[in-house]
Amino acid sequence: MRAVVFGATGYIGGRLVPELLRAGHQVRVMARTPTKLDDVPWRDDVEVVAGDVTDRESVAAALTGQEVLYYLVHSLVQRDFVDVDHRAALLVGETAHAAGLHRIVYLGGLVPEAEELSPHLASRAQVGQTLRASGVPTAELRAAVILGSGSASFEMLRYLSERLPAMITPRWVKNRIQPIAVRDVLYYLVGAAGLPADVNRSFDIGGPDVLTYLTMMRKYAVIAGLPRRVVVPVPVLTPWLSAQWVNLVTPVPRSIAVPLMESLIHEVVCREHHIAEYIPDPPEGFIGYERAVELALTRIKDLDVPTRWSDADTSPAPSDPLPSDPSWSGGTLYKDERETTTSASPDALWNVIEAIGGETGWYSFPLAWSVRGWIDRVTGGVGLRRGRRDPRRLRVGEALDWWRVEALDRPRLLRLRAEMKVPGDAWLELSVIPNDGGGSTYRQRALFRPNGLAGHLYWAFIVPFHNAVFSGMARNITGEAEASPTISDKDIA
Repeated sequence: MRAVVFGATGYIGGRLVPELLRAGHQVRVMARTPTKLDDVPWRDDVEVVAGDVTDRESVAAALTGQEVLYYLVHSLVQRDFVDVDHRAALLVGETAHAAGLHRIVYLGGLVPEAEELSPHLASRAQVGQTLRASGVPTAELRAAVILGSGSASFEMLRYLSERLPAMITPRWVKNRIQPIAVRDVLYYLVGAAGLPADVNRSFDIGGPDVLTYLTMMRKYAVIAGLPRRVVVPVPVLTPWLSAQWVNLVTPVPRSIAVPLMESLIHEVVCREHHIAEYIPDPPEGFIGYERAVELALTRIKDLDVPTRWSDADTSPAPSDPLPSDPSWSGGTLYKDERETTTSASPDALWNVIEAIGGETGWYSFPLAWSVRGWIDRVTGGVGLRRGRRDPRRLRVGEALDWWRVEALDRPRLLRLRAEMKVPGDAWLELSVIPNDGGGSTYRQRALFRPNGLAGHLYWAFIVPFHNAVFSGMARNITGEAEASPTISDKDIA
């Protein structure tokens, strides 16, 4: 089946495309900025066209020759998003009908019954109604909070839970919500392409759990290994004031936080499960809240972050990040990054990197490393006393002072995971990039995932020391490589 995706640079769209490809569909995507898709792993498997949902000519070109349209576009970041989304839905619906499309699939929001809707939910409902009235059979899938790293609703939950051990909240935190894991959303979206031609309606979709927002935050804290969150609901905070607070303590933009917060005044629970008449429940069952959160946290806990997504051999799971995800998604990951060009050969530079630690030391501020190691031992950590097994060669899984070798791609990348006592998880990456004209580039990244407020305060405290230690480390490693003769792997072995 030929399917075109509008909104492929968004959170759901970027994860839907590889699922459609796996299901055997031919996929075309339309994006206002196609370059945002340059590094996604499926880029070479789809046709990418430039276009905008408010431009009739580009929409018509994108729909030509297609059978199914996935409409995953929303304009929350614009002040007049309600009007923009309505006009876009009218234009796309009319153009899809003229192009002879067989089906439209739209992902909307759960609509509470007999309530005055927030602008956000009212707009989502209006778009669905407009598409269903277009003359093209439309399946509107209505979901509440989507659980996955990168989902705006989930990111607000994540940051609030991680950064605030205690908070005063509006009373709507006790409203019931039926969240759904992103994997189950994608399962329904892919299945909707094959619905019978006479199906033109909305469907409620949700996960197996009905929870309050308060319970969701407290369960998140348990799963993330945080202390119990203290939440005090009060009746005086309006959704608008709540959104300003979210904007202050989280990186979620206010333009997104305000409409989402306004929607939380509603209880959003599925009223029907009629979709099961056409698409059976997932064979492995629905993903519950706890498991969905665990999957969303896997990315940073494991830190399996390739430097370039096109290097990956397989498409990522829906819980994995994409280059098109917004910069504020994925939780907090602090970075100290250094890069230095050197005349040393890649082999010479790598030999210095692989010999680091133990008796060789860490090439910068030895007193600071010793003091940090002593502090770690006093607090029950491993300190620097473990040294290293071999003075020149490392292997994955072995101890290296207070680090553990997590990844070794000789002669390109060494990633170390810290085993010292810190309020979070820390890594150190040292890598070599050959230069075309000779010499090489040394790249160094210190990464820290804070665990709760203590983790954020810890990073703020050590940043001045990092500036001294890590800048000297990069300078001295490249200097040592330039002064050292190249030793081949054969010589080392």
